[in-house]
Amino acid sequence: MEKIKKPSFIEAVSVLIIIVATIAAGVVGFKISPNIAILIAIGMVMVYAVVKKQPTDQLHEGIINGLKPGIIPIFIFILVGALIAVWIQAGIIPTLMVYGFNIISVPWFVPSVFVVCAIVGSAVGSAFTVMSTIGIAFFGIGTTLGLTPALVVGAIVSGAVFGDKMSPLSESTNLAAAIVDADLFKHIKHMMWSTLPAFIVSLILFAFLGHTDKGASLTEIQNVTTILENNFTISIWSLIPLFLMLVCAWKKVPAILTILLNIAVAVGMIFIQDPSTSFSGLATVLESGFLSETGNTQIDALLSRGGIESMMPTVSLIILTLSLGGLLIEFELISTVMEVVSKKMTTIPKLIFTTLMTSIGVNLFIGEQFLSVILPGNAFKETYKKAGLDPTVLSRTLEDGGTVINYLIPWGIAGSFVASTFGIPTMTYLPFVFFSLLSPVFSMVSAITGLGIAKNNEKQEQLNVVKETI
Repeated sequence: MEKIKKPSFIEAVSVLIIIVATIAAGVVGFKISPNIAILIAIGMVMVYAVVKKQPTDQLHEGIINGLKPGIIPIFIFILVGALIAVWIQAGIIPTLMVYGFNIISVPWFVPSVFVVCAIVGSAVGSAFTVMSTIGIAFFGIGTTLGLTPALVVGAIVSGAVFGDKMSPLSESTNLAAAIVDADLFKHIKHMMWSTLPAFIVSLILFAFLGHTDKGASLTEIQNVTTILENNFTISIWSLIPLFLMLVCAWKKVPAILTILLNIAVAVGMIFIQDPSTSFSGLATVLESGFLSETGNTQIDALLSRGGIESMMPTVSLIILTLSLGGLLIEFELISTVMEVVSKKMTTIPKLIFTTLMTSIGVNLFIGEQFLSVILPGNAFKETYKKAGLDPTVLSRTLEDGGTVINYLIPWGIAGSFVASTFGIPTMTYLPFVFFSLLSPVFSMVSAITGLGIAKNNEKQEQLNVVKETI
């Protein structure tokens, strides 16, 4: 097999800039779908490979290697689509909506949603699960209250991302700790230096922007509640799948098994509630989603969702995005840039800033959350060691610039998931995802002030210029 010809730093940077500019121009400027923009970018990389006489037999290899990290997420997305459909038909999401009306304060609805999603997310360890279950319920309540949909989605996503980031059950949290050889709970504790300030400021912003005196009339809320009670089974027993999900998370049951078990339980509940339900009808719901026919246009639009088919646009975007990332990695365009950049960092603020920008850049170029942690983590690990920093400094920075930012990228896996789940374009809800926007800011505050910058007591080879910055 012919060997890959490594590009120069300038060449690699130029190609990456052209690619991200093309994607941005296509999605933001020409309003084309991210799928088409990514497909164009893939074509550009292939043209580059041919022009530079790179071994074209590696094109397939790059795509295959790029797709490998996304196989499990793709399968989970498919299952989540089916889960949403049966959770609606079984009355689980409608029950959460009805209980939400009774529990959450209407004037302080937005900050309440942020806090509740953060708590549940911390327990479950999955932002996707929070958003696709109670998140949909909260979105329905917020829409009924007449609140700005993008603001409600921002609060849901912010809370879910906080919970995902701080949960020991989260895959991304475990990955960030593992990639730098850091203790998991030490990593979570160290993240508080940037995560807690971001949470507090986000809560204040949601309270300020989301507080409303008008809200919705009690009559309007009661009408919605009555419609839901007349068309769905509203019962405390409908919360069983939610608690089952929490138990599975506590027992560290794999996500796929957890979702499959929840689908099975929800299906059982459907047959118990309505024994006349046909297998073919239920199969249609799993495939195409639940069709709400309450007669209320707003409720029907909200609860007519889910199904495997609903996730296919997201799945196609994941496949294209990971394929692009695989090609960029295969032809060493990303590694060439990261190797050079990592060697030029001489101060802690510069090092952390560069790590943040690299993680954000990987999110922009590849759109894959895990790769935004893996690639910078491997590239900067030795640099942080030489600077005498504890591994948790790097793992926290990877989370602040990698994990949380993917939810803000229109062609990113997380960003496209949010957009498809709530029907709100990424660029519309982006300004309101305060937690994700503030995390890298407070990470830099920590770097500049030296607060929360843990030293590696076993490595005292810190550079003099680094000492002068603390």
